[in-house]
Amino acid sequence: MDTPGNWRKSSYSGPGDGNSCVEIADRRSRISIRDSKDPAAGTLTFPTGTFTTFVESLKSQPTVRSHS
Repeated sequence: MDTPGNWRKSSYSGPGDGNSCVEIADRRSRISIRDSKDPAAGTLTFPTGTFTTFVESLKSQPTVRSHS
């Protein structure tokens, strides 16, 4: 499968968080996400409807911040 070329950083990537964010690329039938610090490490790709379910489940979880 080819990977999309229209990657953009998360809207939550602001000052202080710019080094710890994900990038997203969307196409009509799927959404891909990757680590902006290591884009060559791989991507997660979901059908569009499944991605929406994935994001909604993350929103319902308590926030955990990594201190790495």
